[in-house]
Amino acid sequence: MQKNRFIVLIFIGLLFVAIFAMAGCTTGNKPAAGNHIRLALSAEPESIDPRMSTSLSGSAVEAQLFEGLTTLDANNRPVAAAAERWQISPDGRKITFVLRAGLKWSNGEPVTAQDFEYAWKTGLSPELASPNAYMLYCLKNGEAYATKKATAEQVGVRAKDEKTLEVELERPTAYFLSLTAFHAFYPIHKKTVQANEKWANQPQTMIGNGPFKLSAWVKSSRMELVKNEHYWDAAKVKSAKIELFLLDNSSTALAMFDSGQLDMGDSIPPTEVPRLVKEGKVSIHPFLGTFYVSFNVTKPPFDNAKVRQAFALAINRQAIAETLLRGGQVPALAFVPPGLADAKPDEDFRTKGGALLKDHDVDTARKLLAEAGYKDGAGFPSVTYLYNTSESNKMVAEALQEMWRKNLGVQVALSNQEWKVYWDSLDKHQFQLARESWSGDYPDPMTFLDLFVSGGSNNSPDYRNPAYDRLIETAQNALDPAARMNTLHQAEKILIDDAVIAPVFFQTNPVMIRSQVKGVLRSILGVPYLKEAYLEK
Repeated sequence: MQKNRFIVLIFIGLLFVAIFAMAGCTTGNKPAAGNHIRLALSAEPESIDPRMSTSLSGSAVEAQLFEGLTTLDANNRPVAAAAERWQISPDGRKITFVLRAGLKWSNGEPVTAQDFEYAWKTGLSPELASPNAYMLYCLKNGEAYATKKATAEQVGVRAKDEKTLEVELERPTAYFLSLTAFHAFYPIHKKTVQANEKWANQPQTMIGNGPFKLSAWVKSSRMELVKNEHYWDAAKVKSAKIELFLLDNSSTALAMFDSGQLDMGDSIPPTEVPRLVKEGKVSIHPFLGTFYVSFNVTKPPFDNAKVRQAFALAINRQAIAETLLRGGQVPALAFVPPGLADAKPDEDFRTKGGALLKDHDVDTARKLLAEAGYKDGAGFPSVTYLYNTSESNKMVAEALQEMWRKNLGVQVALSNQEWKVYWDSLDKHQFQLARESWSGDYPDPMTFLDLFVSGGSNNSPDYRNPAYDRLIETAQNALDPAARMNTLHQAEKILIDDAVIAPVFFQTNPVMIRSQVKGVLRSILGVPYLKEAYLEK
Protein backbone atom coordinates (compact mmCIF):
# COMPACT_ATOMS: atom_id res chain seq x y z
CA MET A 1 0.00 0.00 0.00
CA GLN A 2 1.21 3.37 -0.88
CA LYS A 3 1.49 4.92 2.58
CA ASN A 4 1.95 1.85 4.68
CA ARG A 5 2.78 4.18 7.50
CA PHE A 6 -0.96 4.88 7.55
CA ILE A 7 -1.74 1.26 8.23
CA VAL A 8 0.81 0.59 10.89
CA LEU A 9 0.59 4.02 12.50
CA ILE A 10 -3.06 3.54 13.30
CA PHE A 11 -2.89 -0.03 14.46
CA ILE A 12 0.62 -0.11 16.01
CA GLY A 13 1.03 -3.79 15.64
CA LEU A 14 -2.63 -4.62 16.31
CA LEU A 15 -3.34 -5.63 12.76
CA PHE A 16 -4.28 -8.89 11.09
CA VAL A 17 -2.27 -12.06 11.71
CA ALA A 18 0.81 -11.90 9.59
CA ILE A 19 2.08 -15.29 8.57
CA PHE A 20 0.21 -17.37 6.05
CA ALA A 21 -1.10 -20.15 8.26
CA MET A 22 -4.28 -22.05 8.57
CA ALA A 23 -6.06 -20.88 11.70
CA GLY A 24 -6.32 -23.94 13.91
CA CYS A 25 -6.67 -26.50 11.11
CA THR A 26 -8.10 -29.86 12.04
CA THR A 27 -9.02 -32.89 10.00
CA GLY A 28 -12.37 -34.59 9.74
CA ASN A 29 -14.43 -31.54 10.73
CA LYS A 30 -17.02 -29.96 8.46
CA PRO A 31 -18.41 -26.45 8.08
CA ALA A 32 -21.53 -25.76 10.07
CA ALA A 33 -24.75 -25.49 8.07
CA GLY A 34 -25.46 -21.96 6.85
CA ASN A 35 -21.89 -20.88 7.59
CA HIS A 36 -21.68 -17.24 8.60
CA ILE A 37 -18.45 -15.66 9.87
CA ARG A 38 -18.49 -12.33 11.72
CA LEU A 39 -15.31 -10.24 11.53
CA ALA A 40 -14.49 -6.80 12.94
CA LEU A 41 -12.39 -4.40 10.90
CA SER A 42 -10.55 -1.60 12.70
CA ALA A 43 -11.76 1.03 10.26
CA GLU A 44 -14.16 1.50 7.41
CA PRO A 45 -12.37 1.12 4.06
CA GLU A 46 -11.73 4.52 2.53
CA SER A 47 -12.22 2.81 -0.84
CA ILE A 48 -12.61 -0.69 -2.24
CA ASP A 49 -11.56 0.36 -5.72
CA PRO A 50 -8.29 -1.65 -5.91
CA ARG A 51 -6.57 1.23 -7.69
CA MET A 52 -7.40 3.74 -4.96
CA SER A 53 -7.31 2.06 -1.54
CA THR A 54 -4.33 2.56 0.78
CA SER A 55 -5.49 1.04 4.08
CA LEU A 56 -5.30 -2.51 5.33
CA SER A 57 -9.06 -2.52 5.90
CA GLY A 58 -9.55 -1.71 2.21
CA SER A 59 -7.13 -4.45 1.17
CA ALA A 60 -8.84 -6.94 3.48
CA VAL A 61 -12.19 -6.42 1.80
CA GLU A 62 -10.74 -6.32 -1.73
CA ALA A 63 -8.96 -9.64 -1.16
CA GLN A 64 -12.38 -11.29 -0.85
CA LEU A 65 -13.97 -9.46 -3.81
CA PHE A 66 -11.10 -9.63 -6.33
CA GLU A 67 -8.27 -11.90 -7.40
CA GLY A 68 -5.03 -11.04 -9.14
CA LEU A 69 -2.97 -13.03 -11.62
CA THR A 70 -1.22 -14.62 -8.63
CA THR A 71 -1.79 -15.02 -4.94
CA LEU A 72 0.67 -15.84 -2.15
CA ASP A 73 1.00 -19.34 -0.72
CA ALA A 74 1.76 -20.46 2.83
CA ASN A 75 5.42 -19.52 2.33
CA ASN A 76 4.56 -16.09 0.90
CA ARG A 77 5.53 -17.16 -2.59
CA PRO A 78 3.45 -16.28 -5.67
CA VAL A 79 1.28 -19.08 -7.06
CA ALA A 80 -1.24 -19.21 -9.89
CA ALA A 81 -4.60 -17.54 -9.29
CA ALA A 82 -6.44 -15.84 -12.18
CA ALA A 83 -3.44 -16.70 -14.35
CA GLU A 84 -3.03 -20.39 -15.06
CA ARG A 85 0.61 -20.08 -16.12
CA TRP A 86 3.27 -17.61 -17.27
CA GLN A 87 6.57 -17.46 -19.09
CA ILE A 88 9.46 -15.13 -18.27
CA SER A 89 12.05 -14.09 -20.85
CA PRO A 90 15.75 -14.85 -20.16
CA ASP A 91 16.50 -11.17 -19.49
CA GLY A 92 13.64 -10.96 -16.96
CA ARG A 93 12.01 -8.03 -18.73
CA LYS A 94 9.08 -9.72 -20.48
CA ILE A 95 6.41 -11.92 -18.94
CA THR A 96 3.51 -13.54 -20.76
CA PHE A 97 0.52 -14.58 -18.62
CA VAL A 98 -2.18 -17.00 -19.75
CA LEU A 99 -5.52 -16.70 -17.92
CA ARG A 100 -7.51 -19.66 -16.69
CA ALA A 101 -10.40 -20.88 -18.79
CA GLY A 102 -13.85 -20.02 -17.49
CA LEU A 103 -12.94 -16.93 -15.46
CA LYS A 104 -16.04 -14.80 -14.77
CA TRP A 105 -16.97 -11.59 -13.06
CA SER A 106 -19.55 -11.66 -10.29
CA ASN A 107 -22.17 -10.59 -12.87
CA GLY A 108 -21.41 -13.65 -15.00
CA GLU A 109 -19.47 -11.91 -17.76
CA PRO A 110 -16.03 -13.29 -18.75
CA VAL A 111 -12.83 -11.91 -17.20
CA THR A 112 -10.38 -11.09 -19.99
CA ALA A 113 -6.78 -9.98 -20.39
CA GLN A 114 -8.19 -6.63 -21.52
CA ASP A 115 -9.63 -6.16 -18.01
CA PHE A 116 -6.14 -6.40 -16.53
CA GLU A 117 -4.70 -4.06 -19.14
CA TYR A 118 -7.44 -1.51 -18.50
CA ALA A 119 -7.01 -1.70 -14.72
CA TRP A 120 -3.25 -1.26 -14.80
CA LYS A 121 -3.25 1.58 -17.30
CA THR A 122 -6.01 3.51 -15.56
CA GLY A 123 -4.18 2.92 -12.29
CA LEU A 124 -1.25 4.79 -13.81
CA SER A 125 -3.28 7.49 -15.53
CA PRO A 126 -2.59 11.10 -14.46
CA GLU A 127 -6.35 11.73 -14.55
CA LEU A 128 -7.11 9.14 -11.87
CA ALA A 129 -4.10 10.14 -9.74
CA SER A 130 -4.09 6.81 -7.94
CA PRO A 131 -2.10 6.74 -4.67
CA ASN A 132 -0.93 3.28 -5.75
CA ALA A 133 0.41 4.36 -9.15
CA TYR A 134 4.01 4.06 -7.96
CA MET A 135 3.51 0.32 -7.51
CA LEU A 136 3.06 0.07 -11.29
CA TYR A 137 6.20 2.03 -12.15
CA CYS A 138 7.98 -1.25 -12.78
CA LEU A 139 6.05 -1.48 -16.06
CA LYS A 140 7.87 -0.08 -19.07
CA ASN A 141 6.98 3.61 -19.34
CA GLY A 142 4.76 3.27 -16.27
CA GLU A 143 6.24 6.23 -14.45
CA ALA A 144 6.57 8.19 -17.68
CA TYR A 145 2.85 7.80 -18.35
CA ALA A 146 1.91 8.71 -14.78
CA THR A 147 3.98 11.88 -15.08
CA LYS A 148 2.63 12.78 -18.54
CA LYS A 149 5.86 11.96 -20.37
CA ALA A 150 4.44 9.02 -22.32
CA THR A 151 1.07 7.78 -23.55
CA ALA A 152 -1.04 4.89 -22.32
CA GLU A 153 -0.22 3.00 -25.52
CA GLN A 154 3.48 3.10 -24.60
CA VAL A 155 2.96 1.40 -21.21
CA GLY A 156 4.34 -2.15 -21.10
CA VAL A 157 1.11 -4.12 -20.74
CA ARG A 158 -0.96 -5.41 -23.66
CA ALA A 159 -3.75 -7.93 -24.07
CA LYS A 160 -2.67 -10.08 -27.00
CA ASP A 161 -6.09 -11.76 -26.96
CA GLU A 162 -8.77 -12.43 -24.34
CA LYS A 163 -6.61 -14.96 -22.49
CA THR A 164 -3.06 -13.68 -23.04
CA LEU A 165 -1.48 -10.71 -21.28
CA GLU A 166 1.96 -9.54 -22.36
CA VAL A 167 3.96 -7.49 -19.84
CA GLU A 168 7.18 -5.58 -20.47
CA LEU A 169 9.12 -4.24 -17.50
CA GLU A 170 11.31 -1.15 -17.16
CA ARG A 171 14.02 -3.35 -15.68
CA PRO A 172 14.26 -6.92 -14.35
CA THR A 173 12.04 -7.04 -11.26
CA ALA A 174 12.71 -10.14 -9.20
CA TYR A 175 9.55 -9.70 -7.14
CA PHE A 176 7.15 -8.88 -9.99
CA LEU A 177 5.14 -12.09 -9.64
CA SER A 178 4.56 -11.22 -5.99
CA LEU A 179 3.44 -7.73 -7.04
CA THR A 180 0.67 -9.22 -9.17
CA ALA A 181 -0.93 -10.51 -5.97
CA PHE A 182 -1.16 -6.91 -4.66
CA HIS A 183 -4.49 -5.11 -4.99
CA ALA A 184 -3.16 -2.42 -7.35
CA PHE A 185 -2.74 -5.22 -9.92
CA TYR A 186 -6.27 -6.63 -9.64
CA PRO A 187 -8.48 -6.44 -12.76
CA ILE A 188 -11.54 -4.19 -12.89
CA HIS A 189 -14.72 -4.44 -14.95
CA LYS A 190 -14.26 -1.78 -17.63
CA LYS A 191 -17.91 -1.37 -18.63
CA THR A 192 -19.02 -0.85 -15.03
CA VAL A 193 -16.23 1.60 -14.21
CA GLN A 194 -16.81 3.69 -17.32
CA ALA A 195 -20.55 3.86 -16.66
CA ASN A 196 -20.30 5.04 -13.04
CA GLU A 197 -17.33 6.73 -11.38
CA LYS A 198 -18.80 5.75 -7.97
CA TRP A 199 -19.05 2.08 -8.91
CA ALA A 200 -17.04 0.92 -5.89
CA ASN A 201 -19.31 2.62 -3.33
CA GLN A 202 -22.39 0.40 -3.49
CA PRO A 203 -23.24 -3.31 -3.81
CA GLN A 204 -25.29 -2.89 -7.00
CA THR A 205 -22.27 -1.75 -9.01
CA MET A 206 -19.40 -3.48 -7.20
CA ILE A 207 -18.35 -6.10 -9.75
CA GLY A 208 -15.45 -8.34 -8.73
CA ASN A 209 -13.79 -11.61 -9.74
CA GLY A 210 -13.06 -13.03 -6.27
CA PRO A 211 -14.65 -15.71 -4.08
CA PHE A 212 -17.22 -13.31 -2.59
CA LYS A 213 -19.38 -10.43 -3.75
CA LEU A 214 -20.62 -7.39 -1.86
CA SER A 215 -24.28 -7.70 -0.88
CA ALA A 216 -24.62 -4.82 1.62
CA TRP A 217 -22.72 -1.78 2.86
CA VAL A 218 -24.15 0.34 5.65
CA LYS A 219 -21.70 3.21 5.92
CA SER A 220 -19.80 3.48 9.21
CA SER A 221 -21.51 0.31 10.43
CA ARG A 222 -21.18 -2.97 8.53
CA MET A 223 -20.54 -4.72 5.22
CA GLU A 224 -21.86 -8.07 4.08
CA LEU A 225 -20.23 -10.44 1.61
CA VAL A 226 -21.88 -13.49 0.07
CA LYS A 227 -20.45 -16.37 -1.93
CA ASN A 228 -19.79 -15.55 -5.59
CA GLU A 229 -21.34 -18.41 -7.56
CA HIS A 230 -19.43 -17.34 -10.69
CA TYR A 231 -15.97 -17.63 -9.08
CA TRP A 232 -13.80 -20.18 -10.91
CA ASP A 233 -12.94 -22.04 -7.70
CA ALA A 234 -16.35 -21.66 -6.02
CA ALA A 235 -16.33 -25.29 -4.87
CA LYS A 236 -13.69 -24.40 -2.27
CA VAL A 237 -15.61 -21.42 -0.86
CA LYS A 238 -17.05 -22.75 2.39
CA SER A 239 -18.82 -19.76 3.96
CA ALA A 240 -22.16 -18.61 2.64
CA LYS A 241 -21.74 -15.17 4.17
CA ILE A 242 -19.07 -12.95 5.75
CA GLU A 243 -20.28 -10.11 7.96
CA LEU A 244 -17.82 -7.27 8.52
CA PHE A 245 -18.35 -4.88 11.42
CA LEU A 246 -16.63 -1.51 10.95
CA LEU A 247 -15.38 -0.69 14.44
CA ASP A 248 -12.81 2.04 15.07
CA ASN A 249 -13.04 1.51 18.84
CA SER A 250 -11.00 -1.47 20.00
CA SER A 251 -12.85 -1.63 23.34
CA THR A 252 -16.14 -2.02 21.49
CA ALA A 253 -14.68 -4.78 19.34
CA LEU A 254 -13.42 -6.62 22.42
CA ALA A 255 -16.78 -6.30 24.18
CA MET A 256 -18.56 -7.75 21.13
CA PHE A 257 -16.04 -10.58 20.92
CA ASP A 258 -16.41 -11.42 24.61
CA SER A 259 -20.22 -11.41 24.31
CA GLY A 260 -20.19 -13.78 21.35
CA GLN A 261 -21.15 -11.22 18.69
CA LEU A 262 -17.85 -11.59 16.79
CA ASP A 263 -15.80 -14.55 15.59
CA MET A 264 -12.66 -12.57 14.72
CA GLY A 265 -11.33 -9.11 15.43
CA ASP A 266 -8.26 -7.22 14.28
CA SER A 267 -8.13 -4.47 16.93
CA ILE A 268 -7.42 -5.10 20.60
CA PRO A 269 -6.79 -2.62 23.44
CA PRO A 270 -3.02 -2.92 24.09
CA THR A 271 -3.45 -3.37 27.83
CA GLU A 272 -5.78 -6.34 27.25
CA VAL A 273 -3.45 -8.38 25.04
CA PRO A 274 -1.57 -10.26 27.83
CA ARG A 275 -4.85 -11.26 29.52
CA LEU A 276 -6.43 -12.43 26.29
CA VAL A 277 -3.36 -14.46 25.37
CA LYS A 278 -3.55 -16.28 28.71
CA GLU A 279 -7.21 -16.98 28.11
CA GLY A 280 -6.47 -18.45 24.71
CA LYS A 281 -8.53 -15.85 22.88
CA VAL A 282 -5.67 -14.26 20.96
CA SER A 283 -2.96 -15.54 18.68
CA ILE A 284 0.16 -13.45 18.12
CA HIS A 285 2.00 -13.81 14.84
CA PRO A 286 4.75 -11.96 12.97
CA PHE A 287 3.90 -9.09 10.67
CA LEU A 288 6.04 -7.56 7.95
CA GLY A 289 6.41 -4.20 9.65
CA THR A 290 9.03 -2.14 11.48
CA PHE A 291 8.55 0.70 13.98
CA TYR A 292 11.42 3.19 13.81
CA VAL A 293 12.58 6.71 14.61
CA SER A 294 13.43 8.92 11.64
CA PHE A 295 16.02 11.67 11.90
CA ASN A 296 15.93 14.76 9.72
CA VAL A 297 19.49 14.45 8.44
CA THR A 298 19.47 17.91 6.84
CA LYS A 299 18.97 20.02 9.98
CA PRO A 300 20.98 20.43 13.22
CA PRO A 301 21.56 18.66 15.48
CA PHE A 302 20.67 15.52 13.52
CA ASP A 303 22.75 16.45 10.51
CA ASN A 304 25.59 15.06 12.66
CA ALA A 305 25.82 11.27 12.27
CA LYS A 306 27.33 10.85 15.75
CA VAL A 307 24.29 12.51 17.34
CA ARG A 308 21.97 10.19 15.42
CA GLN A 309 24.05 7.16 16.38
CA ALA A 310 23.98 8.20 20.04
CA PHE A 311 20.20 8.51 20.02
CA ALA A 312 19.86 5.11 18.33
CA LEU A 313 22.15 3.33 20.81
CA ALA A 314 20.51 4.93 23.86
CA ILE A 315 17.20 3.14 23.21
CA ASN A 316 16.30 0.14 25.36
CA ARG A 317 14.34 -1.81 22.77
CA GLN A 318 13.87 -4.87 24.90
CA ALA A 319 12.18 -2.84 27.62
CA ILE A 320 9.81 -1.24 25.10
CA ALA A 321 8.89 -4.56 23.51
CA GLU A 322 8.68 -6.81 26.54
CA THR A 323 7.70 -4.47 29.37
CA LEU A 324 5.74 -1.70 27.71
CA LEU A 325 3.97 -3.21 24.70
CA ARG A 326 3.82 -6.89 25.68
CA GLY A 327 2.34 -7.96 22.35
CA GLY A 328 5.14 -10.23 21.22
CA GLN A 329 7.06 -7.43 19.50
CA VAL A 330 10.76 -8.13 18.88
CA PRO A 331 13.57 -5.59 19.40
CA ALA A 332 14.69 -4.37 15.97
CA LEU A 333 18.46 -4.34 15.56
CA ALA A 334 18.20 -3.72 11.82
CA PHE A 335 15.54 -2.35 9.47
CA VAL A 336 14.23 -5.26 7.38
CA PRO A 337 12.02 -7.50 9.54
CA PRO A 338 12.08 -11.31 9.67
CA GLY A 339 9.94 -13.36 7.34
CA LEU A 340 11.53 -12.59 3.97
CA ALA A 341 13.53 -15.12 1.99
CA ASP A 342 17.17 -14.50 1.19
CA ALA A 343 18.84 -15.87 -1.96
CA LYS A 344 17.85 -19.39 -0.93
CA PRO A 345 14.14 -19.90 -0.15
CA ASP A 346 14.94 -21.63 3.14
CA GLU A 347 17.14 -18.74 4.35
CA ASP A 348 15.67 -15.69 6.07
CA PHE A 349 17.03 -12.28 5.03
CA ARG A 350 17.08 -11.00 8.61
CA THR A 351 18.77 -14.11 9.97
CA LYS A 352 21.37 -14.00 7.21
CA GLY A 353 22.01 -10.28 7.74
CA GLY A 354 22.10 -10.52 11.52
CA ALA A 355 22.03 -7.64 14.00
CA LEU A 356 23.44 -4.38 12.63
CA LEU A 357 23.40 -2.35 15.86
CA LYS A 358 23.47 -2.91 19.62
CA ASP A 359 20.51 -2.52 21.90
CA HIS A 360 20.89 -0.14 24.83
CA ASP A 361 24.63 0.50 24.42
CA VAL A 362 24.67 3.51 26.76
CA ASP A 363 28.45 3.83 27.14
CA THR A 364 29.01 4.08 23.39
CA ALA A 365 26.02 6.41 23.03
CA ARG A 366 27.44 8.84 25.62
CA LYS A 367 30.88 8.67 24.02
CA LEU A 368 29.48 9.53 20.58
CA LEU A 369 27.41 12.41 21.94
CA ALA A 370 30.50 13.80 23.67
CA GLU A 371 32.49 13.52 20.43
CA ALA A 372 29.71 15.50 18.74
CA GLY A 373 30.31 18.29 21.28
CA TYR A 374 27.57 17.56 23.81
CA LYS A 375 29.25 15.79 26.74
CA ASP A 376 26.57 14.57 29.16
CA GLY A 377 24.06 16.50 27.08
CA ALA A 378 25.54 19.89 27.93
CA GLY A 379 24.58 22.53 25.37
CA PHE A 380 22.35 20.21 23.44
CA PRO A 381 19.70 22.27 21.63
CA SER A 382 15.96 21.96 22.11
CA VAL A 383 14.55 19.12 19.99
CA THR A 384 11.06 17.71 19.50
CA TYR A 385 9.94 14.17 18.77
CA LEU A 386 6.91 14.08 16.49
CA TYR A 387 4.32 11.31 16.45
CA ASN A 388 0.79 10.86 15.15
CA THR A 389 -2.00 10.84 17.71
CA SER A 390 -2.48 7.39 19.24
CA GLU A 391 -2.41 6.03 22.77
CA SER A 392 0.15 3.40 21.83
CA ASN A 393 2.31 5.95 20.05
CA LYS A 394 2.16 8.17 23.12
CA MET A 395 3.30 5.31 25.35
CA VAL A 396 6.35 4.64 23.19
CA ALA A 397 7.12 8.36 22.81
CA GLU A 398 7.20 8.88 26.57
CA ALA A 399 9.44 5.83 27.01
CA LEU A 400 11.90 7.13 24.39
CA GLN A 401 11.84 10.59 25.94
CA GLU A 402 12.83 9.17 29.32
CA MET A 403 15.56 6.94 27.85
CA TRP A 404 17.18 9.87 26.04
CA ARG A 405 16.98 11.99 29.20
CA LYS A 406 18.42 9.31 31.47
CA ASN A 407 21.04 7.88 29.10
CA LEU A 408 22.19 10.99 27.24
CA GLY A 409 21.22 13.86 29.51
CA VAL A 410 19.15 15.55 26.80
CA GLN A 411 15.64 16.95 26.98
CA VAL A 412 13.30 15.95 24.17
CA ALA A 413 9.90 17.57 23.87
CA LEU A 414 6.97 15.55 22.48
CA SER A 415 4.49 16.72 19.87
CA ASN A 416 1.54 14.77 18.51
CA GLN A 417 -0.43 15.61 15.38
CA GLU A 418 -3.52 14.17 13.73
CA TRP A 419 -2.74 11.90 10.81
CA LYS A 420 -3.15 14.31 7.89
CA VAL A 421 -1.13 17.08 9.54
CA TYR A 422 1.49 14.60 10.72
CA TRP A 423 1.91 13.07 7.28
CA ASP A 424 2.24 16.53 5.73
CA SER A 425 5.01 17.32 8.24
CA LEU A 426 6.90 14.16 7.25
CA ASP A 427 6.35 14.73 3.56
CA LYS A 428 7.77 18.26 3.79
CA HIS A 429 10.61 17.19 6.14
CA GLN A 430 9.29 19.58 8.79
CA PHE A 431 10.46 17.70 11.87
CA GLN A 432 13.61 16.97 13.83
CA LEU A 433 13.01 13.37 14.83
CA ALA A 434 9.79 11.49 14.30
CA ARG A 435 8.16 8.15 14.84
CA GLU A 436 7.45 6.14 11.71
CA SER A 437 6.40 2.65 10.68
CA TRP A 438 6.59 0.81 7.43
CA SER A 439 4.89 -2.40 6.38
CA GLY A 440 5.80 -4.24 3.22
CA ASP A 441 3.85 -3.95 -0.03
CA TYR A 442 5.29 -7.25 -1.26
CA PRO A 443 7.42 -10.02 0.27
CA ASP A 444 10.90 -8.83 -0.68
CA PRO A 445 13.51 -6.73 1.21
CA MET A 446 13.36 -4.12 -1.55
CA THR A 447 9.96 -2.95 -0.25
CA PHE A 448 11.84 -1.56 2.77
CA LEU A 449 15.23 -0.58 1.41
CA ASP A 450 14.17 1.46 -1.62
CA LEU A 451 12.42 3.93 0.71
CA PHE A 452 15.63 5.87 1.23
CA VAL A 453 16.89 6.49 -2.28
CA SER A 454 17.65 10.15 -2.96
CA GLY A 455 14.46 12.07 -3.65
CA GLY A 456 12.23 9.09 -2.86
CA SER A 457 8.60 9.96 -2.09
CA ASN A 458 8.74 8.11 1.24
CA ASN A 459 12.23 9.30 2.21
CA SER A 460 11.17 11.41 5.21
CA PRO A 461 14.73 11.90 6.56
CA ASP A 462 15.68 13.38 3.16
CA TYR A 463 18.71 11.09 3.11
CA ARG A 464 20.90 11.39 0.01
CA ASN A 465 23.81 9.01 -0.47
CA PRO A 466 25.05 8.18 -4.00
CA ALA A 467 26.66 4.96 -2.76
CA TYR A 468 23.36 3.81 -1.28
CA ASP A 469 21.49 4.77 -4.46
CA ARG A 470 23.93 2.76 -6.59
CA LEU A 471 23.45 -0.34 -4.46
CA ILE A 472 19.68 -0.13 -4.72
CA GLU A 473 19.85 0.37 -8.49
CA THR A 474 22.25 -2.56 -8.81
CA ALA A 475 19.89 -4.78 -6.83
CA GLN A 476 16.92 -3.65 -8.92
CA ASN A 477 18.66 -4.75 -12.11
CA ALA A 478 20.23 -7.95 -10.76
CA LEU A 479 19.16 -11.33 -12.13
CA ASP A 480 21.35 -13.50 -9.89
CA PRO A 481 19.55 -14.01 -6.52
CA ALA A 482 22.75 -14.36 -4.48
CA ALA A 483 24.34 -11.21 -5.91
CA ARG A 484 21.08 -9.31 -5.51
CA MET A 485 20.63 -10.20 -1.86
CA ASN A 486 24.27 -9.49 -1.09
CA THR A 487 23.81 -6.00 -2.53
CA LEU A 488 20.70 -5.41 -0.43
CA HIS A 489 22.55 -6.50 2.71
CA GLN A 490 25.26 -3.95 1.90
CA ALA A 491 22.65 -1.22 1.45
CA GLU A 492 20.97 -2.01 4.76
CA LYS A 493 24.31 -1.85 6.58
CA ILE A 494 25.00 1.62 5.15
CA LEU A 495 21.54 2.77 6.24
CA ILE A 496 22.10 1.60 9.83
CA ASP A 497 25.74 2.74 10.01
CA ASP A 498 24.68 6.21 8.88
CA ALA A 499 21.91 6.13 11.51
CA VAL A 500 19.38 7.57 9.10
CA ILE A 501 16.79 5.81 11.21
CA ALA A 502 16.75 4.08 14.58
CA PRO A 503 14.77 0.84 14.34
CA VAL A 504 12.88 0.16 17.57
CA PHE A 505 10.85 -3.03 17.19
CA PHE A 506 9.49 -5.45 14.64
CA GLN A 507 5.75 -5.44 14.77
CA THR A 508 3.39 -8.28 15.52
CA ASN A 509 -0.32 -8.82 15.02
CA PRO A 510 -2.43 -9.96 17.93
CA VAL A 511 -5.77 -11.19 16.60
CA MET A 512 -8.91 -12.27 18.41
CA ILE A 513 -10.21 -15.50 16.90
CA ARG A 514 -12.58 -18.18 18.16
CA SER A 515 -11.40 -21.77 18.15
CA GLN A 516 -14.33 -22.71 15.88
CA VAL A 517 -12.99 -20.56 13.04
CA LYS A 518 -10.99 -22.66 10.58
CA GLY A 519 -9.35 -22.25 7.21
CA VAL A 520 -8.37 -18.58 7.45
CA LEU A 521 -5.32 -17.88 5.32
CA ARG A 522 -3.35 -14.74 6.12
CA SER A 523 -0.40 -13.22 4.34
CA ILE A 524 2.70 -11.84 5.97
CA LEU A 525 1.50 -8.49 4.59
CA GLY A 526 -1.49 -8.60 6.95
CA VAL A 527 -4.22 -9.45 4.44
CA PRO A 528 -6.71 -12.21 5.37
CA TYR A 529 -8.04 -14.60 2.72
CA LEU A 530 -11.41 -16.06 3.70
CA LYS A 531 -11.96 -18.19 0.62
CA GLU A 532 -11.79 -21.45 2.58
CA ALA A 533 -12.74 -20.09 6.00
CA TYR A 534 -15.62 -21.63 7.90
CA LEU A 535 -17.09 -22.22 11.34
CA GLU A 536 -16.56 -25.74 12.61
CA LYS A 537 -19.58 -27.71 13.81
